[in-house]
Amino acid sequence: MTPFGAIIERAVGRTPGAVGGAFAAYDGEMVDFVSRQDPTEWAILTAHFGVVLASLEAALNTKHFGGAQYFVVENSMVDVVVHTVEGGYFALLAMERPSCLATALGAISEAARALKKEMA
Repeated sequence: MTPFGAIIERAVGRTPGAVGGAFAAYDGEMVDFVSRQDPTEWAILTAHFGVVLASLEAALNTKHFGGAQYFVVENSMVDVVVHTVEGGYFALLAMERPSCLATALGAISEAARALKKEMA
């Protein structure tokens, strides 16, 4: 496991109901991940959220609001938090529902800071 994977593993471990996390580039290519899910399915999920983040960033920048720090997607089975890191990267954390979004946001925010530091 890379140092990036260890950071994501800590975020997953501290989040009740977490099914996985990933560190990836905006184009969706994973740098490292931790998940109980099928690796191919996890790579596809991560890539899709990279596309969503890129679209969100483009929309926000059109109005000169600046970029997103994070966003949350909730559906009937899973909650996903995506947090920007730096230099075209993001961290993702997915939890089974019901989830504690406050805990997840704290874990992924801490992971984003640690990932940024590790990248330096």
